[in-house]
Amino acid sequence: MATKAWNHLLTSLPRVFTRRRCTIRSFCSSRPSVESSTKLLETFKEEFEIGNSLISFETGKIARFANGAVVMAMDETRVLSTVASAKTDAPRDFLPLTVDYQEKQYAKGVIPNTFMRREGAPKERELLCGRLIDRPIRPLFPSGFYHEVQVMANVLSSDGKQDPDVMAANATSAALMLSDIPWGGPIGMIRIGRIDGQFIVNPTMDELSLSDLNLVYACTKDKTMMIDVQAREISEKDLKVALRLAHPEAVKYLDPQIRLASKVGKQKKEYKLSMMPGSTMEKIRNLSESRIEAVFSDPTYGKFERGEALDMITRDVKKVFEEDCDEESLSSLSKAVDTVRKQIVRRRILQKGARVDGRSLDEVRPVYCEAGNLPALHGSSLFSRGDTQVLCTVTLGAPGDAQRLESIVGPSTKRFMLHYSFPPFSINEVGKRAGLNRREVGHGTLAEKALLAVLPPETDFPYTVRVNSEVMASDGSTSMASVCGGSMALMDAGIHVREHVAGVSVGLVSEIDPITGEISDYRILTDILGLEDHLGDMDFKIAGTRNGITAIQLDIKPAGIPLDIICESLEPALKGRLQILDHMEREINAARTDDDRNSPRLATLKYNNDSIRRLVGPLGALKRAIEVETGARISVGDGTLTILAKNQSIMNKVQDKIDFIIGREIEVGGIYKGIVSSIKEFGAFVEFNGGQQGLLHRSELSHEPISQVSDVVSIGQQLSLMCIGQDNRGNIKLSLKATIKNRSAEGSGELKEGSSQLSTSVGEKTNSQDRLSGGYEPVVTRYEADKIDTSAASASFFIRSVEECVEEEKLAASGQGRTSLNESLRKDSVHASNPSKKRSTSPKKDSVRASKPSKESANLKTDSVCASKPSGIDDSVIKDDNSQGSHLRAKDLKLGTVVTAIVHQIRTHGLVLDLGGGLKGMYRFEKNNKKEVEIGDELRVQCSSFSSKGVPVMSLVEDK
Repeated sequence: MATKAWNHLLTSLPRVFTRRRCTIRSFCSSRPSVESSTKLLETFKEEFEIGNSLISFETGKIARFANGAVVMAMDETRVLSTVASAKTDAPRDFLPLTVDYQEKQYAKGVIPNTFMRREGAPKERELLCGRLIDRPIRPLFPSGFYHEVQVMANVLSSDGKQDPDVMAANATSAALMLSDIPWGGPIGMIRIGRIDGQFIVNPTMDELSLSDLNLVYACTKDKTMMIDVQAREISEKDLKVALRLAHPEAVKYLDPQIRLASKVGKQKKEYKLSMMPGSTMEKIRNLSESRIEAVFSDPTYGKFERGEALDMITRDVKKVFEEDCDEESLSSLSKAVDTVRKQIVRRRILQKGARVDGRSLDEVRPVYCEAGNLPALHGSSLFSRGDTQVLCTVTLGAPGDAQRLESIVGPSTKRFMLHYSFPPFSINEVGKRAGLNRREVGHGTLAEKALLAVLPPETDFPYTVRVNSEVMASDGSTSMASVCGGSMALMDAGIHVREHVAGVSVGLVSEIDPITGEISDYRILTDILGLEDHLGDMDFKIAGTRNGITAIQLDIKPAGIPLDIICESLEPALKGRLQILDHMEREINAARTDDDRNSPRLATLKYNNDSIRRLVGPLGALKRAIEVETGARISVGDGTLTILAKNQSIMNKVQDKIDFIIGREIEVGGIYKGIVSSIKEFGAFVEFNGGQQGLLHRSELSHEPISQVSDVVSIGQQLSLMCIGQDNRGNIKLSLKATIKNRSAEGSGELKEGSSQLSTSVGEKTNSQDRLSGGYEPVVTRYEADKIDTSAASASFFIRSVEECVEEEKLAASGQGRTSLNESLRKDSVHASNPSKKRSTSPKKDSVRASKPSKESANLKTDSVCASKPSGIDDSVIKDDNSQGSHLRAKDLKLGTVVTAIVHQIRTHGLVLDLGGGLKGMYRFEKNNKKEVEIGDELRVQCSSFSSKGVPVMSLVEDK
């Protein structure tokens, strides 16, 4: 039933619909149509060869509703370009041309790595490619054509061999030729590279990575339209050769476009051109010409003073037309006044060689340079040329900070970035800051290309570098000022760039023969003003070193400039560039030393992947914890670990942590931190260097004989040990006494400001209660130089055996241990400890020094579990040798020994006591019961315990 109803519906339709249905069916099934002799889709193609590539233009298959649509193919890369024009003309005095270039990820078979899995806002590369298409086609639209035109170029597929940007420009030219939009093309665009002195036409991406030249050249049959260059200091002579080679190669694109347009091109529509009536132009010229010329003849005017004077003239002319009710003249006033200004400035330059600011044609404006003006940054500079001023800053980062690119061709990351900003205040205007701006991206990329040529190679300088160029004032060539300021800022940051790079903009004022249409007269201007850029014919930006050119960008306003004039402009640009380089080199001519306090430190370490995985930890938790604790940045690569730290102290701290987790190559004589894992009769096993085991033999524990290994070290204790080799069984041999010897040789009894005491001395032992409770931490103490008497000798640290401790307890129990201080001195006067280390110091001086409690003592790490150790008193400060005629040795002081001590220092949490004979003890204040004493007071105390370093801990003895 349904089938009959469907057949009845088909038979009732008009024949045209059924024929269309059959035609589509026959086309899709690739069978010839019986009922129609015409094809539904008819395609036209032009094929030709340039270099080693077969290229084709095709139209008719895709986007048939556009004014013009062309697919260009080279190898397996396809680019579609379409053009469309608005049907009506809105009132305006400019050409609203929009060029959108897009690279969608499907072109290389990839799904976008975004949350929505679709492309977002245009990327920098897409904006740059859009500008590359816009610059050569815009001047070829007829004057007065103000209809809105939109160009959309889309990469359909990419094999990764060719850069689609040049293909998109040629496809756009072909699409405009096919359309009904009036346009003075076609154009051809070509890319030229150079490898080992040999020029290459349309180089592949692999060849371009080896090339020292990346020249993009666009032209009509006999004139240059656009030039874009990135080079590694190519000479002016070699560049001229490349330009003259590029022109005939680019012209090869023209004939295929003309042939295609002759086959399927549309008839150009008659558009209304917005032309100004001649009578209106004559009125405005008569009212304003003399006054405008007077302003331009006075070189004392600055940019804004000149602008205010010209605006006043425009307002006066407007009043005249308002009084006459001349609406037609009022509507054209702004455009007409600008035309009068242009004619006057150009006439004065051509006839008199006079510029608006009084300079000669080849003169550069006054230059002011300042490097390091912001000392807190990694690098900074301020560059001024005339009224143009740019502030540049440099920030260094780790390799992981490199910009990730999502282009369908080229590298995936970029380690050098130059970001250019043009705030409204730089031209005394009010505006809003939006997202990426085509002009800002273009200017920043030009300066980035110019500086990239002199950066050290990545193997020598693995940092990621970001240059920020902030325009402070603009009066022409801010992009070239960014090159100059960026070069100085890089040197100020300590980056060893090969040469300084400077840039200058060259302009052109020409006169056209009305009969032949050729240039009859012209003048080349060096370092053009913003006004000369606006009213002139050319903005030729050239940057480079003394050795050659590194970047070029040519923008023109007329419909082409002869290549001979372009080549002639290179010579005055070189002279101006050398003048600017002289000023820059006088300010800074070499990279700053890298020991600057603000210079970051970067280290690249090589490990196997298993070790790196151990450092990163589950889901990167361990790596992030180290970064949060130290403030450093850690980047992980294949077999490499890159650390970026703000300064050297942070770098050392990070490397210590990494060495402890991963380890490093063991070297004989190297010092390593380790933790005692087990104790045997013959020594101790120490875990160090990322889990490796080493043997600390008892003979390497101390320079003095010991009875038991446990008297010196304990399980869990952290030590600094020296690797002294391997034994017969392959065990790594470690030594503790070797590090003690090194410390004494270096005079390491004193700690300097900012130093960290992370390892224990010979007699240092960790309290067992602390280890069990998890409260043990290495003591990190900071000292100020004015609070430590560095002339004092080191304290005598010693090792106490178990037998000695047992004997002391017996003496204390029998009461024999409570001897007076003088008795102990007389008893052991012949056994004075370390007499060679004694120094004579003034007790009075020590008293004055100790009269102010140390501010650092409040921040010391203390043991909250062990009550016998005074909180806040660091053991290492008790080392002053206060000679008082007594000869008490540390070994002779037993547990329970009662002495009369003198208060030596008053600390926040306790006292430092002088026990005589250069021996110091410490007394801890009880909670909420601070002892009211003064320096020099005598106290009756007894030895109640010893600290982990062997320093006696005293307690008060109440008189009975």
